[in-house]
Amino acid sequence: MEYCLETDYLTKQYRNFRALNGLTMHVPRGAIYGLIGKNGAGKTTLIRIISGLQRPSGGSYFLYGEPYDGRGIYKARERVGGVVETPSIYANMSAYENLKQQFILLGKPSFGGIDELLKLVRLDDAGKKKAGHFSLGMKQRLGIALALAGDPDFIVLDEPVNGLDPQGIIEIRELILKLNREKNITFLVSSHILGELSRIATHYGFMHKGEILKEISASELAAVCRKCISVTVTPSPAFAPALDSLNLEYRIVGDDRAEVYGDADITGLVLALKSRGINLLRITEKDEDLESYYINLIGGGFND
Repeated sequence: MEYCLETDYLTKQYRNFRALNGLTMHVPRGAIYGLIGKNGAGKTTLIRIISGLQRPSGGSYFLYGEPYDGRGIYKARERVGGVVETPSIYANMSAYENLKQQFILLGKPSFGGIDELLKLVRLDDAGKKKAGHFSLGMKQRLGIALALAGDPDFIVLDEPVNGLDPQGIIEIRELILKLNREKNITFLVSSHILGELSRIATHYGFMHKGEILKEISASELAAVCRKCISVTVTPSPAFAPALDSLNLEYRIVGDDRAEVYGDADITGLVLALKSRGINLLRITEKDEDLESYYINLIGGGFND
């Protein structure tokens, strides 16, 4: 598999505080990689490092196979765009004027692509309105347009929907999906809004105390977070044979509990257990989602 970004035991030390602690991660080309972690987990530090705004204290990272301290990193970094923390925009300029300044900074030979970018992020009707008067959603879309000005194929977004209203969230979501599907742009997205992230991500990295605890694809996560019913009975060695008799897919959790997958015939299940002298004590539906998976992974609540 080809990766846009790889980190190898990356560390970042600030005097007595270690923000990154041997972090290793892999962002596949073409992915929308959701980076999940509490405040203070090191997400923004990681993003600032891979964006070239800070240097690591130890370890290494690679952009398109180029080490961060190698000669080829400057060329590789030209393929990366990003919005770190908040979009860097000129509040007294229009969206067009902001993009014009970005084109000048990038040494673009003409301004011919600005109208297309404005249309892509749905700011083509903003006219001469100053960016300082934009809604948060409009500012985020302008920030993404500025990141796109250099024609990147890898974009890093730090909390892109933070503070947005529902309509703004939908607009950013649709824009990310459009750029990923139509232009094959890889995204690394850090977000606290896990329900929204689950709508777009193809891969996840779960970050805690400066480390990546787990990397998993969306399809692998879906398999882990399958809907099931949790069945609690009086302990019996005949529990598993009773479930086998019904041709059910299940997982034994303990002597008195199992998780049953698929559409189970509850009446048939009760009768099969009863015929073997097993009493059904409790039956509950279980539907693990991205948030509960993360909480179980770190062993605590999602408190920020």
